[in-house]
Amino acid sequence: MRRREFIKLVGGAAVVRPFAARAGQPATPVIGYMASGGTAETSAAYRAGFYQGLRELGYIEGQNVAITYRYAEGHYERLSAFAADLTKSRVAVIVATGGPAPGLAAKTATSTIPIVFQTGSDPVADGLVASMNRPGGNVTGVTRLTAAVGPKRVELVRDLIPGTTAIAVLVNPKEPIANLQVKELSQTASSLKLAIQVLNAATEQELDSAFATLVRQGGGPLVVANDPFFVNRRQQIVALAAQHAIPVIYGERESVVAGGLASYGASLRDSMREVGVYVGRILRGEKPADLPVLQPTKFELVINLKNAKALGIAVPPSVLARADEVIE
Repeated sequence: MRRREFIKLVGGAAVVRPFAARAGQPATPVIGYMASGGTAETSAAYRAGFYQGLRELGYIEGQNVAITYRYAEGHYERLSAFAADLTKSRVAVIVATGGPAPGLAAKTATSTIPIVFQTGSDPVADGLVASMNRPGGNVTGVTRLTAAVGPKRVELVRDLIPGTTAIAVLVNPKEPIANLQVKELSQTASSLKLAIQVLNAATEQELDSAFATLVRQGGGPLVVANDPFFVNRRQQIVALAAQHAIPVIYGERESVVAGGLASYGASLRDSMREVGVYVGRILRGEKPADLPVLQPTKFELVINLKNAKALGIAVPPSVLARADEVIE
């Protein structure tokens, strides 16, 4: 059990801290922040981690650093225009969050402006960096390796609900690594002798349809694949799961706090804090090529016993003993 930490961001006038500006840059550096999913409102909790990381390096928005935001809201085709616009504006650093697509769009747009990405996949395989330890070029960042631990969530279904014979997987077909995720999750399900049903959704309406299809075909446990769109549509997914009594396994703790059954993965807020720290270090003069890609050191298992009880699931003691956090 642990107490949640809430950080309240308070704006207001303050003395501007001095800092060194690079040649050709304005006195107050501007960070270009582009995200593949969500809106300013739905991603506020994760952005708080980013702000925390910036503060640790002495940077506060509105005081000694400015931030310009671009949200694709799940429309990946907008990312190239966002990256081109930020490059044209000559921002000091580009933050590219929400999978490999924003980072790749930024990398295509500029080879000189530093880029710090946040992704859930393998940045080397995606072509974002040359290697984890020596990224090279103008790109570095943080990976939660969310996609890599997706198969663990399939195993978690089996452990949480003994006797399960079939699962469903919710996938956004617009996500660049959607096919890879489906392949890996399907292989794991096959090895566990579980039938698997793939449900596609890339819009709010398609989420409703995906759950309707799942219920029509008999319901059953659902694993949510890695995608920023699903993270930012958390409340809708949790509500649909409750409405139809579907047990759902997520990749982030926040969905379990919101009422989901369980999650397994690295903290998204922590990874965004690390992005903020890297941006601060770059603003101080360090080069992305010298900053290794950060990887999670811990994956957390979170279980919501209240949700389990509502679903009639008796969580095995062996699973409870493995949990890093139990919500009652």
